[in-house]
Amino acid sequence: MAFTPLILAHVLTAGGAVVLGAATLALPKGTTLHRLFGRLWVGLMATTALISFGIRHNGAFSPVHLLSVLALAGLAAAVLAAVRGHVRAHRRAMLAVYISLLVAGTFTLLPERLLGRLLWQAVGLA
Repeated sequence: MAFTPLILAHVLTAGGAVVLGAATLALPKGTTLHRLFGRLWVGLMATTALISFGIRHNGAFSPVHLLSVLALAGLAAAVLAAVRGHVRAHRRAMLAVYISLLVAGTFTLLPERLLGRLLWQAVGLA
């Protein structure tokens, strides 16, 4: 698989979501900045998940695409919980989606994956 513009967009939105998600989680909850960062993060996550459906190996979806479906469902549940004022449910759903992002990102760094191969070659370990 080649490093295409679609993959680059996916990497950039996912990377942005990792950074912005950490910042959002660190902010005091309920503030204007937390809400702004949260909205931006949801946009980055939704974009990342939607872009992933265009990235296929040999034209087929893989089990990894299930994470994108779960991310979109989790985002919808988290936003709905926030709108309804269910803070605990909102917090749990957002944290679950963020942890899933970190897990998926970690798996992309395995040596047999495109990004992992690039990383390990760059540091001279592959």
